[in-house]
Amino acid sequence: MRIDVLTIFPEFFTQVFDFGIIRRAKLADLVEINVHDIREFAADKHKMVDDRPFGGGDGMVMKPEPIFAAIENLLGTSNADEYPKGTSVVLLSPQGTTLRQSVAKELADDIDHLILICGRYEGVDERVNETLVSREISIGDYVLSGGEPAAVVLVDAIVRLLPDALGSDTSAENDSFSDGLLDCPHYTRPAEFRGMKVPEVLLNGNHAEIEKWRREKALEKTKLTRKDLLEGENGDM
Repeated sequence: MRIDVLTIFPEFFTQVFDFGIIRRAKLADLVEINVHDIREFAADKHKMVDDRPFGGGDGMVMKPEPIFAAIENLLGTSNADEYPKGTSVVLLSPQGTTLRQSVAKELADDIDHLILICGRYEGVDERVNETLVSREISIGDYVLSGGEPAAVVLVDAIVRLLPDALGSDTSAENDSFSDGLLDCPHYTRPAEFRGMKVPEVLLNGNHAEIEKWRREKALEKTKLTRKDLLEGENGDM
């Protein structure tokens, strides 16, 4: 997979993709990540990327010209209908569809070239959304100063789902949300620590009982903290 990030603050991403699973995935050529400064595509001498909103109001709006030029540079077109197969242009904004595990898996499975546009200020000129963007994604019902942190979250969620990224075929399958439930509790050595013992079922070697216990604990945790997942309010069950 190739991922291109469009931002006005490229320095935000310095080294952020050079750790853990993402770093290993890059070294294994599972993913290529490039960060582009939108200002480089501004045509005026001041490299302006924002302006006052028509109709008045607070703040500034990101201009369409540099973003169109950046997409045209990457894809050779600014017409979404002409994008190569397996290409998706995502605008990160609070107005987008909420990021869920199912969305990350869809992108990991179906997309070869992902372009992320990091919004800033009061937002991005709507003509960008109408013409260039394949989908809008939000990482939650809150507002950030820009799309850069959301881009990091999205990249991490996607890359760990790429084949061979985790070094195990089942690691991602057992994550929280993968089956509509939160993950079960996990324990490691020592078997007893400060009087707290690991549940006996995890020590008896009976894999059927272990799986049953894990499922019950996952359901218990989900009922306690994320009952909405069981009620289907997130649309994933």
